[in-house]
Amino acid sequence: MALQRAWYRPRLTWWLVLLLPLQALFVLLSNLRRWSYKIGLKRAYRAPVPVIVVGNISVGGTGKTPVTQALIAWLKDQGWQPAIISRGYGGQGPFPLLLDSNIDPAINARNSGDEPWLLAQRCQVPVAVGSNREQSIKLLLQQHPQINLIVSDDGLQHYALARDLELAVIDAERGLGNGWRLPMGPLREPQHRLQQVDLVVQNGTGEHCWGWPFSLQAGIWHQVATQQPMPLPPPPYVAVAGIGHPQRFFTTLRQLRIEPAACYPFADHYAYQASDFASMPANHTVLMTEKDAAKCRSFATENWYYLPVQAKFEHEFWLQLQQLLAPLAAQQQVAISTEANG
Repeated sequence: MALQRAWYRPRLTWWLVLLLPLQALFVLLSNLRRWSYKIGLKRAYRAPVPVIVVGNISVGGTGKTPVTQALIAWLKDQGWQPAIISRGYGGQGPFPLLLDSNIDPAINARNSGDEPWLLAQRCQVPVAVGSNREQSIKLLLQQHPQINLIVSDDGLQHYALARDLELAVIDAERGLGNGWRLPMGPLREPQHRLQQVDLVVQNGTGEHCWGWPFSLQAGIWHQVATQQPMPLPPPPYVAVAGIGHPQRFFTTLRQLRIEPAACYPFADHYAYQASDFASMPANHTVLMTEKDAAKCRSFATENWYYLPVQAKFEHEFWLQLQQLLAPLAAQQQVAISTEANG
C-alpha cells in the first residue's frame, strides 16, 4: 500500500526511479503481447455473442464493479439477456466456476473471489469466473443458451478475448497518478489508450474531465451476517475496507456524518479471517463495504454492517451507449433469423 500511495503523489518519489529498469521491461513485454494479437501471431477468441469489456488502465479501485452493476441493470431493462465473466482475483476455484441460481451452497466468495460473488448476488445474472475467458464464455453459453451478450468485468488488457465495445473507468480524484507505467506508477497501459476505447467514465468530478461522470450513491445499511437491511446502531464505530482505494469508503462515511473511532485499510481482495478483528473493541460496531462483507459473512457478529453503493449516470450517457449497441443488436437479429431459416 505504501507503493500505491507513492504512485498518487503530485511528484515522482525519488526511490521510484530505482524501478525504471523494471518499468522498461514491463512496457516491452506488454507491447509485444498486444502486437502479437494485433498482427495475428496469437489468436484472439471471438465469442458468438457481443462482448463488452469494462476495465481500467490503472491499478487500484476506480469504481469498476458498481459500473458493471449499473450496466447490467440497464441492459436487462433494454431487453438484453446478459451474463458476466470475471477473473476472480483472490478466488480459490476450481475454475472455470459458474455462479447462477443453481449454485452449490458450499460455493462462496472465497471460491469465486469477492467481486464475482458480489456481482452474482446484486445483478442476478449468470457469472462465470476464471482466468481463461474463452472457457468461461463457453461454459456460460452451454449452461445458459439464452444469453445474448457478455460483460467482462475487467480484462481491458486481456487481448486474448476479442471485444465489441470497451469501457474504461477512471477515478476522478486520483486520476492517472504520476503517469508512469508499472511498477514506477499505476498505469497498466499509456494514457493514449483511453483514446482507443469506446467510452470513458469517471468516478466523481475533479480538475480533469476524463469522460462521462458518475456518482456512487450510498444505499441503506445491511447487517453482514443476515444480509438484511437494518438501521445502524449508535456509535462507537470502527471501519474496515479491503478495496482498491480504501480511503474512498472512509470518506463516504464522513460524508454521511459518521466518524469511526478508527479506520483499518486492508489490501484489495484481502482474504479476511476472524483473527483480523480480534484486536478491535468488541463494543464498537464494525462498518465495511459490501465487497468486504462477502468474505466476512461466515464469522460476522450481529454488530457488523455493510453499505451498498450504486453508480448513477446522467441520461445522456445511456443514450450514447444505446447508439453504440444498436449495430450489435441488429447483428444479433440477423444471426437469429439466419439460424431460424436453417
